[in-house]
Amino acid sequence: MIIYSKCIAGGRGIAKPLIQRAAVITLDWDTRQKSRFEATDSNGQTVGVFLPRGQVVRGHDLLVGEDGSFLRVQAAEQPVLKITHCPHHGTLFDLTRAAYHLGNRHVPIELQADHLKIEPDHVLKEMLESMHLIVHAVEESFEPENGAYGAHHSHHTHAEHDHQRVHQTEQHNHAHAHADGATHSHDHDHKHGNGHH
Repeated sequence: MIIYSKCIAGGRGIAKPLIQRAAVITLDWDTRQKSRFEATDSNGQTVGVFLPRGQVVRGHDLLVGEDGSFLRVQAAEQPVLKITHCPHHGTLFDLTRAAYHLGNRHVPIELQADHLKIEPDHVLKEMLESMHLIVHAVEESFEPENGAYGAHHSHHTHAEHDHQRVHQTEQHNHAHAHADGATHSHDHDHKHGNGHH
């Protein structure tokens, strides 16, 4: 069994043909946050990963083996909750509010410009829907943010800042269904432009 004890963030500095020829290991988030684990690569070989304690492995990272070989990391699809704003009764700023509340609960969050992802949690799902956000259970890769003092790199796409000014004086508590079956609720004491109360 080959031991891999070095991680190159995103394969930076390595020639593309070498990366493309490397064997692949597909790992979920739970495994990628461990510094020591065994896995089976795309060639069917068992490999051992022994990284510095606390190091997190990301999709597209390149692991370097004791024999000089490369191993490309692919983030596995896994069950996650994908959170988007309501296009009819909300704005992208609602995602900022959601990230704030989730962060206060120390929940791992993947931040993107138009959505958030978290691991499945029915209590958090209900909380987010009460904030008039749309929550879907999907199977996708999960790349949560590192903590502010995380030791590892972060090279995935970060959420863009939404500079739109939004009035937050409205109280929301209105439930409605979307065409795809997703629901969310919010309180209304204001009128919407489309005549919805």
